[in-house]
Amino acid sequence: MWPSRNRTETVTCLACGDEVARARAREYDKYGDRWSRDDKTFEHVCKSCHGELCHYPRDDLEELLVELEAGESETRTFLSRYVTTVEERYGTLEEES
Repeated sequence: MWPSRNRTETVTCLACGDEVARARAREYDKYGDRWSRDDKTFEHVCKSCHGELCHYPRDDLEELLVELEAGESETRTFLSRYVTTVEERYGTLEEES
């Protein structure tokens, strides 16, 4: 198969900021739908960071982050509101041992 002419050779990992070869990165679609490719541009995560990501479903996550105005307030304030909202909607968060 011939390589695509419009693909860059290197990409920047959105998690750590490192520039890596495209072949050594994973495509990331913040909407969780990387298979619908029409008119999309993807962000990328290096394989090392990809392995450290949580791979659980993230239904409603983007909408919740927008609702809670992520990035608009101090980290402690945001996290407090996030935990409170998640517990109200989905139950108490408990770490598995």
